[in-house]
Amino acid sequence: MAFRTVLIENPCRCSYQSGYLCVRQQDNTTKIHLSEISSLVLGTEQVMMSAYLLAELAKNKIPLVVSDEKHNPIGQYLPLYGAHNVSARVNEQLEWGLPIKKRVWQRVVKDKIFQQARVLEDNDFLKEAKTLHGAVLEVRSGDATNREAQAARIYFSALFGADFSRSADCAINAGLDYGYAILLSMVSREIAARGYLTQMGVNHRNEYNQLNLACDFMEPFRPVVDRLVCTYINGSFGKDEKRVLVDVGNSQLAYRGGFYKLHSVVSLYVQDCLNALNKKICVDEIEGFDVP
Repeated sequence: MAFRTVLIENPCRCSYQSGYLCVRQQDNTTKIHLSEISSLVLGTEQVMMSAYLLAELAKNKIPLVVSDEKHNPIGQYLPLYGAHNVSARVNEQLEWGLPIKKRVWQRVVKDKIFQQARVLEDNDFLKEAKTLHGAVLEVRSGDATNREAQAARIYFSALFGADFSRSADCAINAGLDYGYAILLSMVSREIAARGYLTQMGVNHRNEYNQLNLACDFMEPFRPVVDRLVCTYINGSFGKDEKRVLVDVGNSQLAYRGGFYKLHSVVSLYVQDCLNALNKKICVDEIEGFDVP
């Protein structure tokens, strides 16, 4: 069954009934079975939700993303116990040593820069793409030489212009932030569903960030969002653009000899990273992906 991200943009009441999310508006009621939902995004503050529904979302490991008064994602709700063996998984996580964390982060950064290079190639920035392909080969354990940041400067300047800054208040950044928030909820879901703590990252260690590990594992997938922003956002960021980004999970990727939706690739990639951290597979066995 196809998973989908459900976006609620209009005032309504949400409740749970016999396995279904029930969305009641003034003139109609929509029902969606929870088994079809990968994540639920509230694009408005004018939503009333029952505690029963919140409990069922947690049981079904469905992240709930909430938005602020400007309709931008600001937080998310995840289950406390994503698996039956949470204690065992947390003990595994506590035993991850610094060397293996550095090697997994090295692989994650390599995959991210490779995907950035592919985006540049597809947009005819061939010189910059060649530079990034070279940077992939230079990433060291733990990214000690900070190739990730160096690649990012080249990448964003080529893709969005030399004057572009990620701190600027513009439609492009609004789209990037929105898409990254959707992506973060997908990765967080996979980590929580396997019983691991999202707070304890491999490279991200911000004490105020509840999603450090998800921020680590989402990095290679950011360019998928960048592609959509580059294609669909031109001067404004409204409802139509948000709907494109909410559907990012259905983007098709080339993976393991076939074609998979982003939802599935994220799940398998996260599992590979966790297996590598637990030394069940070699870091080199973490499977990469590509955009066809």
